[in-house]
Amino acid sequence: MSLPRTLGELRKSSFDEKRLRDRRVKDELRENLVARLRQGGPIFPGIVGYDDTVVPQIVNAVLSRHNFILLGLRGQAKSRILRALTSLLDEHTPYIAGCEIRDNPYAPLCRRCRELIAAEGDATPIAYLSRDERYVEKLATPDVTIADLIGDIDPIKAARGGHDLGSEFTVHYGLLPRANRGLFAINELPDLAGKIQVGLFNIMQEGDVQIKGYPLRLPLDVALVFTANPEDYTARGKIITPLKDRIGSEIRTHYPSTLEEGIAITAQEAWIGRNGHKLLVPQFIREVIEQVAFVAREDKRIDKRSGVSQRLPISVTENVVSNAERRAIAEDSGFVVPRIADIYAAMPSITGKLELEYEGELKGADFVAREIIRGAIARVFDKYFGNGDLKQIVQWFDLGGEIQINDSTRTRDIVKSLGNIQGLIEKTGKLRVEEISRPEVQVSAAEFILEGLYAHKHIGRSEERVFTAGEKPPQRAEREYSRDEEERFEQRRRNRRPLN
Repeated sequence: MSLPRTLGELRKSSFDEKRLRDRRVKDELRENLVARLRQGGPIFPGIVGYDDTVVPQIVNAVLSRHNFILLGLRGQAKSRILRALTSLLDEHTPYIAGCEIRDNPYAPLCRRCRELIAAEGDATPIAYLSRDERYVEKLATPDVTIADLIGDIDPIKAARGGHDLGSEFTVHYGLLPRANRGLFAINELPDLAGKIQVGLFNIMQEGDVQIKGYPLRLPLDVALVFTANPEDYTARGKIITPLKDRIGSEIRTHYPSTLEEGIAITAQEAWIGRNGHKLLVPQFIREVIEQVAFVAREDKRIDKRSGVSQRLPISVTENVVSNAERRAIAEDSGFVVPRIADIYAAMPSITGKLELEYEGELKGADFVAREIIRGAIARVFDKYFGNGDLKQIVQWFDLGGEIQINDSTRTRDIVKSLGNIQGLIEKTGKLRVEEISRPEVQVSAAEFILEGLYAHKHIGRSEERVFTAGEKPPQRAEREYSRDEEERFEQRRRNRRPLN
């Protein structure tokens, strides 16, 4: 479809003049959301785990034409949700070509556009904004100024155009005016300096601002959305009360509530498609990786105010696949199957995402990460073998058996060694892994069982990944008494009166 390129053509086209003149961006979001609700299906495709919690609150905020804020810890898809709001905007939005603030052809704000229409009339050129072009995002930092957000006087414009510094033609518009007729998002809102927050709520409420003493009336058509950490978004934090009062809805985000939701998010986001190799990630490996994040969020040594980002299992998955891929390349195998050992190899993608409390800092990030991985393995192991009889395997180690499973030993040689452990290969059937007959899969499944037994301290394992018998608790040694003590005990026994 050919789009109108002049104001005259626009007036004769299917774009309704009254609708374009009167409908503001919040009305547009509302109308398109209502249409999507009637059609059914997901409101924000790709957002997992929020269907019954966060999404209904966002829908209510949009239907209410509210500016809103998402409060949550890092890695809770806040920015992704804000960017997904662009799907509720029209596909094409006309504006006066060359306008810095994307003026409405039927209701221009800036003086330049008003004079252009007066001079050109129906020949005024028209351009179009796509959905993505109508989204402007700014990360709040303490050094952000009013000039960045609202604008400033540009003396070069004044000199080149021969304008007075008080002229509207000398204004260099900031990010907020340039987001006119669209969405303006500010991440980490409380990090804005107090005076910047004052300027922001003033333009939200009154539609005007002063730029270096020059009053500028800017009744912008913009939907404002924000994100923040809950700890900062309080009266004792860094947010000023008048700005907080002008935000219509406050919506709390959260981490995945179930392991299945976490696995779905990680599978959606992680890059695991590697060229040249067939990849099989067993389900128990996916569960252990995801469980690492769940265990870390519960660990007292991890700072709860910082949280454990959902990016952790995503990064770990990518590193796990890479380590398995490296092993497959070394063995000249075309089949990549991750093992538990690969999760330990992915510790660099764990330690960098954990903010430790004092107790955790004393232990060290590596120690805490290893303990978290071990706890995650124990949980997933219990799911598959909680009531299983694995005494035969433990007994093999108690009788002196040991086995080493590392990347330097070829997979087929490891499989032969695993066959010596009574009952181990048979137990891998409970994991229900695809292609269990493949050596790479057998090693992965068997190692998971051994790691699970090690996590529960039924067997031992060295740093060189040698599995051995577990350490037995020391027996209490009988105390040897002196002859004098024995004589005193005997005398007390004789003097003890019998009970009536």
